Amino acid sequence: MLTSKEIRESFKEFFKSKEHLIVPSAPMVVKDDPTLMFTNAGMNQFKDIILGNRPAKSKRVADSQKCLRVSGKHNDLEEVGHDTYHHTMFEMLGNWSFGDYFKEEAISWAWEYLVDVLKLNPEILYATVFEGSAEDGLERDNEAAGYWEKYLPKDHIINGNKKDNFWEMGDTGPCGPCSEIHIDLRSAEERAQISGRDLVNHDHPQVIEIWNLVFMQFNRKADGSLEGLPAKVIDTGMGFERLCMALQGKRSNYDTDIFQPIIKKISELSGKNYGDDAQVDVAMRVIADHIRTISFSITDGQLPSNAKAGYVIRRILRRAVRYAYTFLGQKQAFMYKLIPTLIENMGDAYPELAQQQELVTKVMKEEEEAFLRTLETGIHMLDKIIATAKADGKEEISGVEAFTLYDTFGFPIDLTQLILRENSLTVNMAQFDEEMLKQKTRARNAAAVENSDWVNIAEGESKFVGYDLTECNTQILRYRQTKQKNQTLYQIVLAETPFYAESGGQVGDTGVLVCGDERIEVIDTKKENNLPIHITKKLPANPEATFSAEVNIAKRNACAANHSCTHLIDQALREVLGTHVEQKGSLVTPEGIRFDFSHFQKLTNEEIIKVEKAVNARIRANIPLTEYREIPIGEARELGAIALFGEKYGDKVRVIKFDNSVEFCGGTHVAATGQI
Repeated sequence: MLTSKEIRESFKEFFKSKEHLIVPSAPMVVKDDPTLMFTNAGMNQFKDIILGNRPAKSKRVADSQKCLRVSGKHNDLEEVGHDTYHHTMFEMLGNWSFGDYFKEEAISWAWEYLVDVLKLNPEILYATVFEGSAEDGLERDNEAAGYWEKYLPKDHIINGNKKDNFWEMGDTGPCGPCSEIHIDLRSAEERAQISGRDLVNHDHPQVIEIWNLVFMQFNRKADGSLEGLPAKVIDTGMGFERLCMALQGKRSNYDTDIFQPIIKKISELSGKNYGDDAQVDVAMRVIADHIRTISFSITDGQLPSNAKAGYVIRRILRRAVRYAYTFLGQKQAFMYKLIPTLIENMGDAYPELAQQQELVTKVMKEEEEAFLRTLETGIHMLDKIIATAKADGKEEISGVEAFTLYDTFGFPIDLTQLILRENSLTVNMAQFDEEMLKQKTRARNAAAVENSDWVNIAEGESKFVGYDLTECNTQILRYRQTKQKNQTLYQIVLAETPFYAESGGQVGDTGVLVCGDERIEVIDTKKENNLPIHITKKLPANPEATFSAEVNIAKRNACAANHSCTHLIDQALREVLGTHVEQKGSLVTPEGIRFDFSHFQKLTNEEIIKVEKAVNARIRANIPLTEYREIPIGEARELGAIALFGEKYGDKVRVIKFDNSVEFCGGTHVAATGQI
């Protein structure tokens, strides 16, 4: 029987033999895409290639990608642990073609790998193909079906609707039909009674999708119409955990060697056996799943917090703590003790996990302890609500009160219901759901963005010239209108731009586009899928004109001084606290800075003073900037450059050096530290 480690490597070796470049997994936490908090599919790190914003290093690529999904078509956080095959964090094995091979090769190689290499029984495999769409004027994907007929009988090739078999990146952009491979893992007796084809895409826990082959051949425009893509893309994703279940002859992902070592450790720590009690089993599965998500998120630079991505991680961690508290009797922090087992299991494939072990352990232990205190607070508050309800002769508590417990104090609704049941009470779930809907609607309305199609003015790629210039003549390459929070703005892409686009913690430049008497204010500059975008409140009268792009120099200089200061802080922290210190993020604005870093305890006053003195000494020394622009990444590492963990770097990088402070960095900086 193949181990999970052997299966993962066999996939990479197979596609290496098909001339694919094997690339490392991108971080699970997304740093450079405002539309995503987490990597939720293998294609995320290739979005800017698929959109044509940067060229592909190789036309054929394959990898094993760490992914996180907590909502959407394939997942719901509240269900994870209750079934056999859904997860928050999962691995996706994938292969891509950027304008090279297409449907025939993708299908034949998928079959070759599953049947010839892994020896899966072809009789239990099914393929779905897109049935077509009258709305989009698309016929059935007979091309894909024809290729499948070389390998499968026609009754194993199933038509799928637009929801299941037409993949779209978003409301607009690249899209196309897809072909899913499903496997029937039921017993021969069960298969004889009901055909697997009747259970495909019907949520049967043993008849499951394992591989999705996406054929991107269209571009969806803002009006909903489709146009052909000039360079077709293959994007495949295979669920690693499900594949292991199939190959290891198990009926649950949690019974594979991916999860069993963790579950056995949970059993050892809690003194409870897996398989003896259904509720205990669910708790162990929840913890085994969530420990992976939490550990990899912290490793990739996302600490639990009360906002955005950090809140998602905190919510997942608290869900695991609640299951351990209620069903495993764990009143003290204990999940952090599972981290060595996780590293032993996955550290070979993802060495960053072992490198960040101390940080992950410290953060997780502190978060567990904090929430255990919250649980006690919540239980105390709930006791008062229960006492009041009983005194008033009520059998139900208000859903508004339950939502306050959930939303303000992080007290899970299922735990509220459990405690109420023990006291012969219920909660008004209609009221709770209404409050939850109000919150979700507020969040959706705040985040909803409506973009028009790009209007192309000229061909070419955008070039940043802002390291050398704060003003230049330029033209508009393309623009589009965008609406958010009832405000209409314009996004403009320039041929050459001195405007720094927000990245690396540094906020984007502001300034003006000038043409004659017309002055268009640039209120922000963002980066989306590697494309610098200038945001304005109005469109130039003549978008085809030549403009003078002028950066607000005062703001730029203030940002440059503050950004250089973060480098000095980083170096000083490493000197005072030790080289284990690692930057975890920063915010650089004209007004000030915030610097996030990993350390095992709160700094003492003496340590803070030492750091301040070290930074101020470097400022007074007026150390000149040494800049290495567009040098090979290997050469940068030889210089001793420090990389920010979780950031993507290309083959060529920029290095900023102030004496013994040497870092990878794309931001703007002072010419010498004295200018700070």
